[in-house]
Order: sequence, then structure tokens, then C-alpha cells
Amino acid sequence: MINKTKKIALEARLKDCKNIITIGIKPDFSNYSASEAELIRNAEKIYYPSTFYADLFNAMRKKIFPTHQTYLFAQDKIKQTGIFTLLNIPHPKTKIFYGKYQKSTITDYFSFPFIGKIPRGSAMGRGVYLIKNKNDLAEYCEKTHAAYIQKYLPSDRDIRIVIIGNNIVHAYWRISSPGEFRSNIAAGGSVSLKPVPVNALDLALYTAKKCRWNDVGIDIIQHDDKYYVLEANMKYGKEGFKKFGINYVALMERLIESGEI
Repeated sequence: MINKTKKIALEARLKDCKNIITIGIKPDFSNYSASEAELIRNAEKIYYPSTFYADLFNAMRKKIFPTHQTYLFAQDKIKQTGIFTLLNIPHPKTKIFYGKYQKSTITDYFSFPFIGKIPRGSAMGRGVYLIKNKNDLAEYCEKTHAAYIQKYLPSDRDIRIVIIGNNIVHAYWRISSPGEFRSNIAAGGSVSLKPVPVNALDLALYTAKKCRWNDVGIDIIQHDDKYYVLEANMKYGKEGFKKFGINYVALMERLIESGEI
């Protein structure tokens, strides 16, 4: 029998939290047991509902964490660039080119070298390319229908700032390994706990608030004394928590218990 005094989650992210019951994701709602379905329907808030159920719960005005907007922009660089542009959030010059004809005009807008990314579904530095010449560009364009092209801002580091609820949990520098243009930890980057500039922290909080994201890792780069939001990661890793000695499970239990999330 399900303990109805506990809060519930669908995705497995909070499975180790003592004050959460994780039910799991069943894309066919009729596959939930009668007691599970009742719990879902009656819950005041559902944690980590998945993209599929976030849409459904939003339609029925059920509270969820993270926000519906957080799910809407997950792993979609095109949408993220769109909202950054609409909100005048500092972002490297970026343009999306669809189909063969538009791709043939890329060098009318960008000079080598520049960045090409797989715009949807890529993470941890995968699907990011430093395009140095026409051969690199041709190879990249074969990999994706929509070419997501971004100005290259040379730097050996960027900043990862993790926000949960309305607050920054931690922030750190990611340093590229020698000869690597990406600073992602999965691409060989290392973590530096050197203090992050206040301006970068403020930009991350401002971005999360304006975009209505409340569980996100925001990547920021410093270039020519200015700060730019590169992208938002809704499925961020736990490396930063470990480096700062933060117990992720205990943190989430506390935030849930206090009603902060």
C-alpha cells in the first residue's frame, strides 16, 4: 500500500530521498495501478514528472517541479537561442540554417573558425564541433538537417552555475584540457573552485528567472570582459556537488521539506 503522507515523483532522480515516493514513468497512464493513479491525480505537486507528463499536468494545472518551462527547453538549443534573443539575454551570435540552400550561405554570416552544434538531444559536449574550414563545415552539415552555427569565443574555460528553486546551489569553472576547445567534464575538462565573478552569478539567476527555469545548470563564458550565456542544461551532472562536498540527496530532501521546491 502506498504511503500517502509522502510526496511523489515519477522520474528516478529522487529515488533515494526518504520523503519522496518514486512511482516511475509509464507512458500509458492506464498501466498505473489504481492506487498509483489515485495518488497521481490527488497529489498537490508532482516532482520530476518527465517531459510527457509535464505537458499533461500543465494542461490540468497541476503543480510540478521542475517547471513546465524547464522541460520545454531541455536539450533544445534552438528554443534556448530563441528565448535568449527574445529576452535580450547576452548570448554569442548564433544563427540556424535549414536545408541545403540556407546551409550554403553560412559563410556569408560567419568567418572561420566557428562553432557548429547538433541542436537537439546532445549533451556533455557531444555534438559540438569547432569548424575551421570548408571541409569541416561540409562534414558537420551532413550530420544535421538544421545547422546551428555560433560565433567562436576563444577561451580555455567557462562557468557552470547550478540553480535549484530560486537559488544558486554551486558554481565553478570548467577548464579545458590541452588542445581541447570544449570545457565539458565529459570531454576531459577539469573543475576549478576559484570564486566565480558576481556578474556571472547574477546573469545566471536573471536568466533562470526570466526563462522560468528552476532546476538547471547554466553555462556562461567570459570573453573580452563580458559574460555570455552559452546554454542551459536541465540534465546536469553531479560533479559539482561532489567537489563542493554537497550531499545531493540530503539537499533535495531539505528543499522539499521546507517547501522551497
